[in-house]
Amino acid sequence: MTDGQHYDVIVIGTGAGGGTIAHRLAPTGKRILVLERGGYLPRERDNWDSTAVFVKAKYRAPEFWYDKKGNRFPPEVNYYVGGNTKFYGAALFRLRPEDFGELRHHDGISPAWPLDYADFEPYYTQAEHLYLVHGRHGEDPTEGPSGAQYGHPPVEHEPRIQQLSDDLEKQGLHPFHLPIGVNLAQDGQGRATRTSACIRCDRVDGFPCLLSAKSDAQVICVDPALEHPNVEMVTHADVLRLETEATGRSVTKVVADVRDADGDGGEQGNGSGTRVEFGADIVIVACGAVNSAVLLLRSANDRHPQGLANSSGVVGRHYMRHNNLALMAVSKEPNDTRFQKTLALHDWYLGSDDWDFPLGGIQMLGKSDSEQIHGEAPRWAGAVSPDMPFEVLAHHAVDFWLCGEDLPDADNRVTLDRDGAIHLSLDEKNNIAGLQRLRHKLQGMLGHLGMQEQHLLSHSLYLHKGMPIGATAHQAGTVRFGRDPATSALDVNCKAHDLDNVYVVDTSFFPSIGAVNPSLTAIANALRVGDHITERLG
Repeated sequence: MTDGQHYDVIVIGTGAGGGTIAHRLAPTGKRILVLERGGYLPRERDNWDSTAVFVKAKYRAPEFWYDKKGNRFPPEVNYYVGGNTKFYGAALFRLRPEDFGELRHHDGISPAWPLDYADFEPYYTQAEHLYLVHGRHGEDPTEGPSGAQYGHPPVEHEPRIQQLSDDLEKQGLHPFHLPIGVNLAQDGQGRATRTSACIRCDRVDGFPCLLSAKSDAQVICVDPALEHPNVEMVTHADVLRLETEATGRSVTKVVADVRDADGDGGEQGNGSGTRVEFGADIVIVACGAVNSAVLLLRSANDRHPQGLANSSGVVGRHYMRHNNLALMAVSKEPNDTRFQKTLALHDWYLGSDDWDFPLGGIQMLGKSDSEQIHGEAPRWAGAVSPDMPFEVLAHHAVDFWLCGEDLPDADNRVTLDRDGAIHLSLDEKNNIAGLQRLRHKLQGMLGHLGMQEQHLLSHSLYLHKGMPIGATAHQAGTVRFGRDPATSALDVNCKAHDLDNVYVVDTSFFPSIGAVNPSLTAIANALRVGDHITERLG
């Protein structure tokens, strides 16, 4: 590896945005370099061990950020090929058409996007087919129109979840099959066939897949892109800054700290690796909402004193991460479900008969096991019946994820201190009234759903042990796109207003976040921007 290598395109990051756009650009024949801060995730038994993954956080990045009071915390980030998709639950929802327009919430306004649902719809369809999403359009009354059905039928409910779906329908509600990206073939009873990559296990949510059967960005996009001779990847490459030419209009150098694959340390570019400079005609930033903002801020120069792409002052601002609750109910009957993540409910996504504002959505989580229950035990002391041992509790657990929209606030922001440390300022009570009402809706139905009414326990292992600021899995919004350079960092093609050759294609570009997992929108947008860049490359 030598300094000064020049490429047509450099992609920084391999998650839902970076991995997908690399895949989109690979067939162009242009010389493409992908830079990834980490390496390939080790394939080992601990990938599927609850204590290693959730309790000990073995695979979380060994770094700390600081909150607005200067207290340090470990963020929920993973630096591997595939980015955070290695650990995501592969729930791949479209934003609702209303999410692209201005939405009034109890605590303020969710702003309109510069594009609408129709602009994204063809790319949603392509994203669903690329990432092997299983589902059925038409079941959820809140979803927008679709140009084509999912490429794969929904993952069938196991008996206890089918009963839950039936009970919800008896309440006049509209449960639907959760759209999920897995490489699964089912037989007539919904079981995995002999040749199916996915075996319908209980490790889909929050765990990496040992069988490469979950549709993460490494499996679906990065590895196939690297089969093209014009695409190469450098791992363990921590990009430190972007440097522009004299006028400040174009980035000419991507400066990275590159470590040996078997090295350790160097995650923050502390000089443990080799400093390498790469050049490209086009630079695509996809480091995640926090780290993309950090890279642009850290690249400040005389022409861009506030950081690259930041003449508007919005870079790092309007950070969003959803208002989430992970809750465990206790079923009166045993819950023998293995693959639990098959059902969702959006009846109150945009409002309810007793509330004029959006509440959000409910979906299933991966099935709790005894190790996770034991990990929560100190927090639940006295909250559960003493005659129900934790192993029995795990057998009766039914796990829910409640997701509400938080609003873009300019003071929720990412900044750097003089030492280069990352600070994340966050109002943790931003627009939480809807989520609280959503919880009450679920709580009030437990008796009708075959659950013990007094038990709806907070499952904090899914929410970074009860620290909302540390739960960064749904991070978005720090490099927003828009039509006005005074109020946005990117144009509608996600190119920086201030720069001729820099694009940002992770969830940073979101002006608002809706109340569904952001991954599919990041994937669809990467395909959309990939088509624009392909045209630009000629």
